[in-house]
Amino acid sequence: MRTNTTYSEKTLYDYQLEDLNKIFACLEESPDNINLLYQLPTGGGKTVVFSEITSRYIAKQQKKVVVLTHRIELSSQTSRMLSGFGVRNKIINSEVKHLDEEEDDHQCFVAMVETLNNRLQEKAIELKGVGLVIIDEAHYNSFRKLFKYFEDSVILGVTATPLSSNIKLPMKDHYKKLIIGESIESLIKKKFLARANMYNYDVSLKSLKLGISGDYTVKSSDSLYSNQNMLGKLIGAYEELAKGTKTLIFNNGISTSKYVYETFKRAGYPIRHLDNKNTASERREILEWFSNTPDAILTSVSILTTGFDEPSVETIILNRATRSLTLYFQMIGRGSRITENKEEFNVIDLGNNIARFGPWDAPVDWQEIFHFPDFFLENIRNDEEIEREFVYEMPDSLREEFKNSEQIDFDVKAEYKKVFAEGKKSKLVLERSIEQHARICMENSEDVFEARILAKKLKEEIEYRIKQYSYCIMNNTKNYKEWLQEDYERRLRLRISQLFAARM
Repeated sequence: MRTNTTYSEKTLYDYQLEDLNKIFACLEESPDNINLLYQLPTGGGKTVVFSEITSRYIAKQQKKVVVLTHRIELSSQTSRMLSGFGVRNKIINSEVKHLDEEEDDHQCFVAMVETLNNRLQEKAIELKGVGLVIIDEAHYNSFRKLFKYFEDSVILGVTATPLSSNIKLPMKDHYKKLIIGESIESLIKKKFLARANMYNYDVSLKSLKLGISGDYTVKSSDSLYSNQNMLGKLIGAYEELAKGTKTLIFNNGISTSKYVYETFKRAGYPIRHLDNKNTASERREILEWFSNTPDAILTSVSILTTGFDEPSVETIILNRATRSLTLYFQMIGRGSRITENKEEFNVIDLGNNIARFGPWDAPVDWQEIFHFPDFFLENIRNDEEIEREFVYEMPDSLREEFKNSEQIDFDVKAEYKKVFAEGKKSKLVLERSIEQHARICMENSEDVFEARILAKKLKEEIEYRIKQYSYCIMNNTKNYKEWLQEDYERRLRLRISQLFAARM
């Protein structure tokens, strides 16, 4: 976002001007107390648009404007932007206990939602002559407590994702109309946003638990993403796709982020950790380091999803799963700024989020989501459905250890169809799979001990084959799959011993 420039209408882009005209046309034909919602993707310049709206509204209506934000950093950024548009404004923060007559003459007030709510409840502040209230990041529900104070004003909510953060409080209940801005796909084609190169690694999320908010709990996420297997997958993905790029890693728990920090630090990579427990000065120092270090890696929890703008970010790693469409777009949006030296960026997904929501730049019917949020939420793909489509690919390094074998792969689904067509029992599928595994272990080993060591390296592939088999026979319970895997591994060891015994 261009924060150090003096703005005028001439600097607005065509799509922003079109949206401005749509919004004002709607205001002219609507009551003076209508609630409107405006959607524009992250990076599309929402603050620029509503700053120009503020400037025009004050000039035309001779009424005051209140801009509400939910974070102090956003208040400061918004105030600077408004000043650049020639709007004289005052920030109402925790230090402002009341307004004197001179301060009350300001055309515009920028306020933190909690602070303003406290001052209005205490009657320490009385805002008169307010015709327009603009709500930044309107999908958050904390703003709704202030609506009662502005019942005679126009309320304009602004968001990249018109889907409430609380599934029980849909936005359609508080906003009468949604105005849609330019799409991500269009902004990419017009060179306003960078193009995303999207990569995903299949991750089993069976251990994750959903909380009352409808998203995965921090505790279960920390348990999954802090284990050595996932940390290894993370650093492996970074080294394969993003090594040497400025990288932002999003996690769902502070514990995970600290493990990520230690893992990358031990590997010799320049990395810092940031969470909401850092002081303001620590945060400034860390973000300054991140900005000035070309190959910097910053691991954090959701603290950087809003109010953070670092155009030089080249890679976003989603080291977490989420069922929040808003969070999905916010995280990826942190890498979407386009610069003279950056026209594309990487997105590495380690939480099946792309499979859950679709590619970041895919078309989205925001009107349908706004009007029928329950339908959208009920039809988000569940983890079991996503995992059914996983395809296991043996790593090249492991495949090399089986180079003496002509046929390494085994298609469980195809084998099941064959066995079913032959009218034989389904367990024959696993017997044939075990036989194939035992043979490739034997073909690439000098003795039974080497073969058993190779068999242990097949654990992930065995788990995948068991999962595919359990889907085929419609028995997908956790206990059953765990029993099948233990039995498979035992029988594989036994079959390896039998093959070597027969060789002698």
